[in-house]
Amino acid sequence: MPSHPTQLDIEIPGLDSQFIGGHWQKSKQAPRIDVISPTTEETVTSVAAVTLADAEAAASAARQAFDAGPWPTSDINERVKVCTRLCDALESRLDALNRAWTFESGPTLAHGEMINNGAGVAVWRQALALAPDLPWREMRDDIHIWREPIGTVLGILTFNGPIVLMGMKIIPALLAGCTVIIKHAPESSLTSRLIADAVAEAGFPDGVVSVLPAGTEVTQYLVSHAAIDMVALTGGTQIGVDVIKRTADRLARTALELGGKSPAIIAEDANLQDVMQTLGAGSSGFMGQVCVNLSRVLAPRSRYDEVVEALAQHYDSITIGDPFDPANQQGPLAVKRARDRVEGFVHQAQQDGARLVTGGQRPAHLNRGWFFTPTLFADVDNNSALAQDEVFGPVTAVIPYDGLDEAVDLANHSKFGLACSIYSGDQDQALSLARRIRAGGIAINCAGVSLMQPFGGYKQSGWGRECGAEGILEFTQIKQVMSGASYLGT
Repeated sequence: MPSHPTQLDIEIPGLDSQFIGGHWQKSKQAPRIDVISPTTEETVTSVAAVTLADAEAAASAARQAFDAGPWPTSDINERVKVCTRLCDALESRLDALNRAWTFESGPTLAHGEMINNGAGVAVWRQALALAPDLPWREMRDDIHIWREPIGTVLGILTFNGPIVLMGMKIIPALLAGCTVIIKHAPESSLTSRLIADAVAEAGFPDGVVSVLPAGTEVTQYLVSHAAIDMVALTGGTQIGVDVIKRTADRLARTALELGGKSPAIIAEDANLQDVMQTLGAGSSGFMGQVCVNLSRVLAPRSRYDEVVEALAQHYDSITIGDPFDPANQQGPLAVKRARDRVEGFVHQAQQDGARLVTGGQRPAHLNRGWFFTPTLFADVDNNSALAQDEVFGPVTAVIPYDGLDEAVDLANHSKFGLACSIYSGDQDQALSLARRIRAGGIAINCAGVSLMQPFGGYKQSGWGRECGAEGILEFTQIKQVMSGASYLGT
C-alpha cells in the first residue's frame, strides 16, 4: 500500500519570506517554525515566522492601496479580469494545494479533491459570474444608490478550509474592491504560500493582497489595527468575541462565521437506510473538524436503539490511517491540541453519565500521529458539555426525544445556530420543522449547506453571510447621492 512520503515532495515558494503587498519579502531576524506532520509527528520543513513588523507592513500596504491605489475605484469588469487570473492560477495548483494541505493538516487527498476541486472551484467561479451584474449602481426615485467597497479587509481563515475559503471570503472581498490581508492559520504555512504564489501570478496592483500564516499575537495585532476597516473571520465563537472586543472602539465592520453544535432530527417515518447515506459522513467528515458537523443526533425514542446501532456500524467501518493512502477514509486530527481536547470531552462525557458506544480512544494500530477513533455516545443529556459545546473532533452525541415538539426544543436549546438536518418521509412536515429551527442552514434529507447561496449562522454561530450575491455585497457599504438643484446623470 502507498505510504506517507518520507519528505516534502512538492515545491513550496517563499519558505524564508512573507508575501506582503503583492511581493515576497525576506523575513529579517524572524524565528523559524517547524511544519509538523499530524500523521507522523515529524518535521516536514521549517518556515519563517510572521513577525509584528510583517503585520505592520501588510496593514500599511493595504491602507495605502485602498486610499490611493486604483483597485477600489476600478471598473468591476477589470476586477473580475484580475480575480479570474487568480482563480485560474489557483486551479493550476490544485494538486499541489491538496497535497500541501494533507501534509500539514491531515485530510485525505480524496477529501481535498472533494472540497477544493469541487466546492472551491464552484464557489469562486460563481462569484466571478455574479459580480458584473450586481447592483453596484442604482437609481431610486432620482436618488443614486452606490455600493462601494468597505475598505481594508482582514480575512482570517482556518486550517480546515484554507482553499475553499478563498472563494467564500477572499475573492468576494476583492471583487467588491477591497484590499485584503489573508491571515491563514500557522497550520497552513505551506498551503498559504502556494496561494500567495497564485496571487503573485494574477498581477494585482501593489498593496492589494498580502498573505500571512500567523499565530495569535500577530492576528490580535492586526484585528486591533486602526488601518483595518473590516474583519471577516471563520473560527471559534470565543475568537469571534475577542474580535468584537478588539474592533469595538473603532466600530470596524465584522463578518463572523463561528462555531456550531448542529443537530440532525430523525423523524419516526424516516428511512434509516437513506438517512445513513448522508448522516454518517455529515457527522464524521474530516474527523469532525467541520463547522457544520452534525454532532447532535436527535432520535425518536421508539427508534432510538436502531439509530444508535446504525451510527455505530458506520463509525466502526471507517478506515483510519495515512491520509495519502486512498484505502483510508480518515486521517489524523490536524494538531495535537485538537486530540487533547477531544480526549478531554470523552472523559467528561463519561463522567457525566453518557454511554460510550464505540470509539473514544487512539487507534491501537497507529502508534504515532494525532489519530483518534470516530466516537459515538448514547444517552446524552442535552444540557451536558458534550451536547452544548463544540468539540471540533470526531465525537457524536445521540439524544432521544418524545414527539417532534420536543425534538425542536432540543435542537434549539443551544447557544449555536449554524446548521441542521431534518430527515423525514413527509416533505411538508420537514418544511414545517425547518421554519421552527433557529439555524442559518437547514438540510432536508441530506447533510451540509449549499455554498452556492448565502450561508451563515444564527445566535452565537455568528453574523453576516458568505457565498452567493450576498457574500460579495457583504464587503460593501451603501452611499446615496441626491441633488436638489439638478439631475445627476449616470
